[in-house]
Amino acid sequence: MSKYSTEARELLERQKRDWDWCINGYGSLATVVTHEFKYDGFSLKVQYNPGRMTSTSAKVDPKSIKERKCFLCEESLPAAQERLEYKNGYRILVNPFPIFPEHFTIPNKEHLPQQITGNFEMLLSLAEDLDGKYTVFYNGPKCGASAPDHFHFQAGTRNFMTVENDFDSLKAKYTVASSSVEGVLLSGIDDGIRKMIFIEGDKIDTTSAEFYKIYEKYKAAMHSDEEPLLNIIAWHDGRMFKVVVFLREKHRPRRYFAEGEERILLSPASVDIGGVGVIPVEDDFNRITQDILTELMTEVFVSREVLLKVME
Repeated sequence: MSKYSTEARELLERQKRDWDWCINGYGSLATVVTHEFKYDGFSLKVQYNPGRMTSTSAKVDPKSIKERKCFLCEESLPAAQERLEYKNGYRILVNPFPIFPEHFTIPNKEHLPQQITGNFEMLLSLAEDLDGKYTVFYNGPKCGASAPDHFHFQAGTRNFMTVENDFDSLKAKYTVASSSVEGVLLSGIDDGIRKMIFIEGDKIDTTSAEFYKIYEKYKAAMHSDEEPLLNIIAWHDGRMFKVVVFLREKHRPRRYFAEGEERILLSPASVDIGGVGVIPVEDDFNRITQDILTELMTEVFVSREVLLKVME
């Protein structure tokens, strides 16, 4: 049993009691409304959460990033925000604008760019140290990270995202390619909406090695010099690491930018495509149907051809 999951929970309880941002954020979370849509072998939810407006509508273009202060750097953190020190220059902070019943941001102390290369091992280490109580996730710099200029992970209550509960049924029903290398199982999943690669391994080094191979193949398939669009979620079930890598075609769907009735302000990042789409505008939330949600989600993923190429 690692001390970190216990200390993180204690940190959250203190901050919910003593810090006004946190009191308001978690108070607002108590009022969220959720719809669930059932598919064959999996489900997707949408959550009306007005507290997430700033994040959903964040401007993440290079100019906007350059013109604002980095909110994850030490000098910008609110005085009331406690820091729980973690390994290798990381710290665990309570996220005062939560989606999960328990929501943390885990930034590096250094102002380093958001990139998964060289940091995937840390994602797994964190998942293991949080004892399966929390799921750790990573949003790529052009794929949902609201601070693409400052490296960070996030973590939230385990089994909150539907993909975690649906992991086995998705694998059984929608695997289009699979392989096993050094005890690490890779499954390419196409559920008709999302293109995902599931990675299951029991060691950090072998699991990471397979991830980096996938990463390089994905980069080549997308003809990209930069980090290709991806989101990652990971947890440790007491025996194995379970990792979901989402392969993305684009960050925001067409409807995000539409006007009037067409618009749905949903900016898909890890949690949304992991099964809980966060919508901060009530009218947009009320307009969403299963067909619209399917359209929004399908649009931001790569084709099956790309998935198969990466899995070759």
